[in-house]
Amino acid sequence: MSLWFFMSSKRQYSSEHIAYQEFGLSSNPEVLESQVKNLLPQQQNILVKSTRSGRKGKTVTVITGFQHSAEELVQLLKQLKNQCGSGGTIKDNTLEIQGNHCQKIVTVLSQLGYKVKISGG
Repeated sequence: MSLWFFMSSKRQYSSEHIAYQEFGLSSNPEVLESQVKNLLPQQQNILVKSTRSGRKGKTVTVITGFQHSAEELVQLLKQLKNQCGSGGTIKDNTLEIQGNHCQKIVTVLSQLGYKVKISGG
């Protein structure tokens, strides 16, 4: 088939047309919200560790153990990045802050009411 065929065909797609979807993902917001259970900070056990593995030698502080919705994690990440003065991201309910900020993050999270431990060396 030629390129002209693909360009000249006028298909009408509805807004529900899915071109690609990972397994287990759902576009239904109620399903996504029901999967994440929000717990109080006092009920969560948070681990903080500093690592360089898989990051081309760059040190990153990894914070795991959160059981919050995505919106609350974004707000918490923004607060931690502001306190540390560096960048960061969220990957699979894990917060990553650029640089070695273990002690500062433990202090901030403890003040917010979380049970925090430093993992590793």
